[in-house]
Amino acid sequence: MKALVYTEPKSLIYRDEPAPVLPLGECLVRVEAVGICGSDMHAWLGHDERRPAPLILGHEAAGHVVEGPGAGRRVTVNPLATCGRCRACVSGRNNLCPSRQILSMVPRQGAFAEFIAIPADNLVEIPDGVSFEKACLAEPLACGWHGVRLGASALHESLPQARCLVIGGGAIGLGAALALKAQGAVDVSISEANPRRIPALTSAGDFTISSPDAIAAEDPGGYDLVIDGVGFGATRATASRAALPGGVIVHIGLGDASAGLDIRRMTLQEISFIGAYTYTPQDFRDTAAAIFDGRLGSLDWAEVRLLEEGASAFSDILDGRASAPKIILKP
Repeated sequence: MKALVYTEPKSLIYRDEPAPVLPLGECLVRVEAVGICGSDMHAWLGHDERRPAPLILGHEAAGHVVEGPGAGRRVTVNPLATCGRCRACVSGRNNLCPSRQILSMVPRQGAFAEFIAIPADNLVEIPDGVSFEKACLAEPLACGWHGVRLGASALHESLPQARCLVIGGGAIGLGAALALKAQGAVDVSISEANPRRIPALTSAGDFTISSPDAIAAEDPGGYDLVIDGVGFGATRATASRAALPGGVIVHIGLGDASAGLDIRRMTLQEISFIGAYTYTPQDFRDTAAAIFDGRLGSLDWAEVRLLEEGASAFSDILDGRASAPKIILKP
């Protein structure tokens, strides 16, 4: 099969690779669309020890089942494979399974390829009329859906009454903003530094779009719920300052592991901090259903390119030339 292979930092080669071996109970899926995630970018830059080269990256996938249970179905892929037996899995929090595996992380090759192997239970069927390009957004949007659900449960008021700020207008941040609206929020602002992204964010939903400088110029403590979809020291500092007393910060982004949180202010003002990693199986199914019935908008803000053009897409994202919140590759 053809695949886009990460071979060393800042190197992606489009070449022939062996097709995946299909374990018992898993499906062979022909990939029709796969998104580029921020974690793929970190791996490509050599910043993720969990993704050593050589490796096929990519985990935001949708396609056709060509072998295994449900052959012939059009599906979107939950890339998080778990044991199903541990305490976390039994309680429905499979994302905390100690033996979890994810596509694009050793030992599972990723979806920047023609085919992937994935457990049958990880597949959600796509209804007629929904494109693979929209369906593959279920994975990144589920991260935001999960974070919003956790944040809403910690608020002292209902989500419709909360003033919400999302830091970052990439797919994770935009997904969180869309999930906020879908789950009942009314007042949602997005802070985004890249002006190329503003038209896509404006067209994606009824949001207030602000620059980081504009957010920094506001008085501290203006937001009940702050979602950091970037995860750098500077954005954590912004979140610490923006949350009101008794407010909630949900941290989804994995930009770096540096400082940034104002622990003193968070302690004195009883600001809750929640780390949100991926999603539960139910979050993924709920997000897919919201895509299918249109509750997350038109989802027409992604840019589509061929898989063989993937290396240039990574470079464009790194250099700030990509205006879309998400680039989707088609094998």
